[in-house]
Amino acid sequence: MRHQRVQDVMTTDVVTVDTDTRFKDIAQRIADSGVSAMPVVDATGHVAGIVTETDLLRKIEFSEDEAIRPLFERHGRRVARSKADAVQVTELMTVPAVTVSPEAKIITAARLMSRKGLRRLIVVDEFGALVGIVSRGDLLRVFTRDDADIAADIRDQVIRRAMSIDPDTMQVRVTDGVVDIGGSLKWRSSVPLLIELTRAVDGVVDVVPHLTYRSDDTIPTYAGM
Repeated sequence: MRHQRVQDVMTTDVVTVDTDTRFKDIAQRIADSGVSAMPVVDATGHVAGIVTETDLLRKIEFSEDEAIRPLFERHGRRVARSKADAVQVTELMTVPAVTVSPEAKIITAARLMSRKGLRRLIVVDEFGALVGIVSRGDLLRVFTRDDADIAADIRDQVIRRAMSIDPDTMQVRVTDGVVDIGGSLKWRSSVPLLIELTRAVDGVVDVVPHLTYRSDDTIPTYAGM
């Protein structure tokens, strides 16, 4: 089935900083652009890391904390504290940045964001060069698809192509992304398959099935019986 890719929803006009940018200039760039994170790129346009407003805020967080620095500190806390002393972006940025290919399915990007607890992913080509950035909001745009487009994909990509069923024998109605699908299938095992394939179509919020079957192929048969 066709699925939207990261390249279909990503932002290509990306605010970046280079590897020799200093703290004050980074703060100014974030303030002027209104973004909360920027890829750090080297002289060849390849992604060296990512710097966020949270990284810059470490300087405020630890500004009055030096006198009471504990003897032993968790690794994550030590890393955060080290960013408070940073002057250049190379001392602030997170390395390596979590990246995704423009060809990746948006579901792949969504799972990666969820697993890593991120708000955005840097998009790079096969050579590691920056091509865009994709945010949670960008991925959610899939749910703004027109109901008629969703229904057309279900009829063509799922029912006709994946299931090899005549779409005219099935009923598909989509309202606000919720799919009401009905009809009679030849095999019982086809029912859950059709539901799951329908649910996987871009923009589908839920599936309400009204499906029947003519033969039960889930009942085991035994030789000699």
